[in-house]
Amino acid sequence: MQEYVANSDIFTVDALYHQAQLASIHLIRSNQRIAVVDTGTTNSIPQIQQALAELRLDFSHIDYVILTHIHLDHAGGASALMNLCSKASLVVHPKGVRHMVNPQKLIDGTIAVYGEEAFKSLYGEILPIKAGRIIQPADGEVIDFAERPLKFIDTPGHANHHHSIIDAQTNSIFTGDTLGVGYRALRDDDKAFVAATTTPVQFNPQALHASIDKVMVYKPDWLYLTHYSALKPRAQNIAGLHEQIDDFVSLTQYCYETFSESADFEQQLSQQLLEYLVRRCLNELPSIEEEVVRRWLKLDAQLNAQGLVFWWQYRRTK
Repeated sequence: MQEYVANSDIFTVDALYHQAQLASIHLIRSNQRIAVVDTGTTNSIPQIQQALAELRLDFSHIDYVILTHIHLDHAGGASALMNLCSKASLVVHPKGVRHMVNPQKLIDGTIAVYGEEAFKSLYGEILPIKAGRIIQPADGEVIDFAERPLKFIDTPGHANHHHSIIDAQTNSIFTGDTLGVGYRALRDDDKAFVAATTTPVQFNPQALHASIDKVMVYKPDWLYLTHYSALKPRAQNIAGLHEQIDDFVSLTQYCYETFSESADFEQQLSQQLLEYLVRRCLNELPSIEEEVVRRWLKLDAQLNAQGLVFWWQYRRTK
């Protein structure tokens, strides 16, 4: 167990995805029952088991396995975890259900991004989950988790199959990737740099703007980001996300007009995004070393470029 907000009964588990403190899994405890929010990958199961043991619990205490969305850094461990939790239900956005029942298209899409060798190393085996074990909450629906209501709101933009989960007991919201990534390494005292994320293949700028506003209407005390963990929302961070989305679109147009004919569109966009994000981060957190900032944001710049190129070429006119 790495982190715990006092009096929350919400516990952060490091998924150890790529490296420490890049992706988090959250355990919510209520009356000695557990809901897991995002699972990491199959390789993350031992971390969940250890966290449960620290709470003097085990897999039999898990009632719900909740996915903010079905990208495999969030959902890759779902089938393995469900196999260990015979009485648990999987809670997933209605648009993600079919990919949990038959994950082959999800697997193929991830291999297309990372390659087959990296896929096997990162995610291991992903198996189908029986439809009868899956709950698909509608927008605004509330699930009673051991007398602790959890409300699900539809928050597309990063992905069509994305919802965020409101825990009324702590006035906290589990935001998956809708409110960006805010790594521990890019925080300084009470300040954090939060970067928008536009990874393949369903980025929609208008929808993402609307989803950020939809979450913030609830005036949460805490945001639980999958990348990474609890964050007190600050107006600067929320405004910054909106600014970044618009700037990402402008950078995409610039790179397309400048580099598309040289087949250098995505590579140039990735570099432009990295330089842009590094500048923003250093302006907000001048105490952080530039080398650290570049190291933590390089992969996001690459994945964001892939998503933006796909959106520009295939989805922006739809």
